[in-house]
Amino acid sequence: MKKLTLLFLTLASLATLKAQWVDDPATNTRIANCADGAAEVYVSTDVSTGDSYVQWHYQGENGWSPWLQRLDADGVPQWPASGIHVTTPDFATWSPGYSMTAVNGGVVTVFRTLGPHHWAVKINADGSFPWGEHGLMLFDGEGGGRSEVLSTYYYDHDDGVWALGTDMDSTFLQYINADGTLCPKTTIKDPAKKCSNGLLVPAEDGVFVVYAKQTLQGYTNYNKEIHVAGYNKGGEQIFPETLLFGQQTVGASYVHYAIPDNRGGGYVYQFHNAIGGVYNTYVTHFDKNGTPTITDPNGIAVHSPDYSHFYTNAYATVDPESNDLIIAYLQKDAASQSEHRVYVNRITESGERPWGDGILVADYTNRSYSDIHVDAIDAVYGFVVTYGTSQGTIEAVGYDNEGNQQWSTIMSSTRYNKTISENTTGFYDGQNIVAWVNGDDGGVYGQNIGWDGALGEVSPLPPPPVPCCYAPENFEGSYLYNEETASYGAMLTWDAPAYSVFHYNLYRENLDDGTTDIIEIDADVTSYFDETAPGIYKYQLTAMYDDFESEFALTPDGEDYIIIEVTSVSENNSENEIITVLKIYSTNGQVIRKANFGELSSGVYIIQGLTSTGKLVTKKVIVNNE
Repeated sequence: MKKLTLLFLTLASLATLKAQWVDDPATNTRIANCADGAAEVYVSTDVSTGDSYVQWHYQGENGWSPWLQRLDADGVPQWPASGIHVTTPDFATWSPGYSMTAVNGGVVTVFRTLGPHHWAVKINADGSFPWGEHGLMLFDGEGGGRSEVLSTYYYDHDDGVWALGTDMDSTFLQYINADGTLCPKTTIKDPAKKCSNGLLVPAEDGVFVVYAKQTLQGYTNYNKEIHVAGYNKGGEQIFPETLLFGQQTVGASYVHYAIPDNRGGGYVYQFHNAIGGVYNTYVTHFDKNGTPTITDPNGIAVHSPDYSHFYTNAYATVDPESNDLIIAYLQKDAASQSEHRVYVNRITESGERPWGDGILVADYTNRSYSDIHVDAIDAVYGFVVTYGTSQGTIEAVGYDNEGNQQWSTIMSSTRYNKTISENTTGFYDGQNIVAWVNGDDGGVYGQNIGWDGALGEVSPLPPPPVPCCYAPENFEGSYLYNEETASYGAMLTWDAPAYSVFHYNLYRENLDDGTTDIIEIDADVTSYFDETAPGIYKYQLTAMYDDFESEFALTPDGEDYIIIEVTSVSENNSENEIITVLKIYSTNGQVIRKANFGELSSGVYIIQGLTSTGKLVTKKVIVNNE
């Protein structure tokens, strides 16, 4: 059964795109004019409007500075032919690292100036600068290294952004409200280690920062470990610092990457040769509480390591159906690094590799590959791998979620040198966008590709699968006694499915007499207090979609039911000691027909009995009859 994520596209609002994007890979779409040598191309789509923004950098009168162009959904440039140039700050003549993201109705670019200081500039869709042309100075003037920025619109529909920067020793974090007001700064530092290379992953009520802690090892290497911590917009830490990757001695140039998992946590991956001297890419994952779910401190290798090959240059996306990581990477021969192949693999939250050593995307044919990207297509449950070749072409291959190839397309067949964008826009309204700088004429070019591999006009998306088995998640419950009202019962909570439900069905089975009741719960709530008589109850939960009912919700431990003892007394009451045992149950609710505890096998049981005052009480007990 399929699971449908909450898409940024609703079929009712989709319209077939007019053919403004060029559908000829020999010409592609010219986005803007620029000078020779431009580089560091970034792309991002504003999903509230369908506009996309392209940012590139080259040496202007104020240093190595950013230029931007806005495209409508049809691929038509909306700003001047040379784009909008961020001209007011003075920049260095080299790149310290930049970042850019589309926001609701515009774009935000974050960068380090010559000062050195970090700044954020916002440009509205009409080309105006709501925070001023110079923008906002971040982190109270501290910082002087690379920058990161994360829009929150896609996660909580707030129009602000998170900004992150570094200096030689520390990482700085700050939230910028949509109106340009700055929230308090957070400084992440360690007196004994450098805290650097921070990355941003959205969290519940805040953000996760994934950063390296490192100390110099020799002249060029570092002892490096990777941590995660969570913060809210007020600058307060809401999730403790947690180790994700244990210490490795790696080259200073080997950085890590992080992406959200769409459930409040994230995946982190890095490549290095510190495990047995074999270059490979390693993956780990943390949940919405910042807790690692892959226990190996080295992470999971994307490909079985061997001394004859390197597995690097990875780029990843998340499968919205299974929440697995889909990661594409480059295989190179260790001897000369000239024999290239492109692979894609699947890695689960627990660190399994269902596809073993991956799926071969592009075999070695005397060509080398670079600029590998992979993007999930939410609406059709598949993904697309794009990559550049040594001949200057850009190619794309589409797969279903089982890893079966569906199509192959050449996005750009021209053989000039291309500086391809650091990222892609991802699939919004059924299309993905790649941009690049033309090494021959200095222009900025781009190409869209549809969910079915077509260029130019994008085909309408197919209807989504019926979400008949899309169940609630993280079903949990416990006994609750209200001291003030002397009421008692079972308190149940769960996470709502991403797809809108009609209502929930809560199944309550009384394990004393076998009767079952079905309680209908409104769709807009995710908790329920069941005030009931004393006893032992088994609860199960489903979601209803029109005429379809989901499977039972699973607990965090993977069970599809919860057993709760309702005792009628406060758990803090010393009078709940059982004097007379009436019944003994297993943890799944079965009655145990044994005369006394001495006849039981070791394990956990639920007993029901009477206290000295005659109250009916149920309790869990651990029996050890070894």
